[in-house]
Amino acid sequence: MKIAIFTDVFLEVPGGIPSSITAQKESLKKLGHEVTIFCPGFSKSTKDNDVKIVPTHKFLRLNGAPVSKRPEKVISAVLLECPEFKFDVVHVHYEASCSIAGMKLARRFNRPLVQTMHGREDMAIKVNIPHPLKTLVGSLLCFLHGRYIPHPVKVKRDKKLADTVATAKMWTLMVNHANYADKVITPSQHFADRLKKYGVKKPITVVSNGVADEMVADIDRRVSKVNGSLVRKYEKGDVLRIFWNSRLSNEKRIMPFLTALTLMKSPYFFSACGDGNALSLAQKFVKQNGMDKKCIFYGRVPHDEVLDKMLGQHISATVSYGFDTQGLTLLEAEATGLPVFFCDPDMKESVPEGGYVMASGPSPREMARALDEVARDPERIEKMSRTMLKNREAILQSTQIQKLLRVYSE
Repeated sequence: MKIAIFTDVFLEVPGGIPSSITAQKESLKKLGHEVTIFCPGFSKSTKDNDVKIVPTHKFLRLNGAPVSKRPEKVISAVLLECPEFKFDVVHVHYEASCSIAGMKLARRFNRPLVQTMHGREDMAIKVNIPHPLKTLVGSLLCFLHGRYIPHPVKVKRDKKLADTVATAKMWTLMVNHANYADKVITPSQHFADRLKKYGVKKPITVVSNGVADEMVADIDRRVSKVNGSLVRKYEKGDVLRIFWNSRLSNEKRIMPFLTALTLMKSPYFFSACGDGNALSLAQKFVKQNGMDKKCIFYGRVPHDEVLDKMLGQHISATVSYGFDTQGLTLLEAEATGLPVFFCDPDMKESVPEGGYVMASGPSPREMARALDEVARDPERIEKMSRTMLKNREAILQSTQIQKLLRVYSE
């Protein structure tokens, strides 16, 4: 099968979407399929022959990520590279310019079109855009998207997820984008249910993000070489080692979590891998509150080094609330036997029962209380770790790729 993947988020961008696309690509290739990824970037961004860089703005970046030029430019460039567009299926992973170009090409050449809906764009607007500009930005993005993808469904404001003009506009964008495809994929059932609620009519299949089998095998090899074990143990009197493997940003709620650490009564050591728009603020907060010796920020770290650092931790924290459709951080923790901590009940879908700690709510005080309870129960970390390891086969990419291939075949 020849598969074309279009995504606006891939090169030079850390995070779950690029990781999941890479894992899918490698798994598909191992099974004998051909995969070509079209995305924005620069000539030095990659030496991967499977990745084709589309026309990209030289100076414009969005949160550090390269931005493709308008869809017409992308379509022209792709047709120069592939004039007959001989692909069996087109798989789109985002909703911006390059992704729109992929959808239009699929329709022009009558190719089956699969769309993975990864993120809550309504929450991205709500969390990241300053209050006076939310309506303007949401309306503008929805208008620009509607120039290329029809918007027959108009999501109206309600008292739930579309509670402002801006969020209603973003649901309008997401729903119509999904409905333009033949098949829709989401990484979690709770996101699929919300898309259906707001008007997605096309068939939706849940295909979890997956962790590369090679990564898990490599971890096992390295641990066995030193006669170690992936099972985490936390003895009475130990310092609770808390790990953060996400962007340091507003939507990931790093600042409320650091506030929670100041309220903890138990000894802890916090380490964070990742950068983002709240990194300098987080570093300043730590210094002002005398937490320098208990917190370390590594910044952006190569993926294999992140996994190495995970091996020495007791628990991984993911504290976004109402934002994530599925955190790859949770799956990578499961793959390495690391228990997880969160406060959003939706995240229970991604982690086996008995492998996590969930705070009673999203406030710093509720998070601190839950972490202190773990610190007072030394046996709990080991039990959660064993549960994670027992269930990790389900999150391997080799397991999830079969579900994806069924969608392609249909």
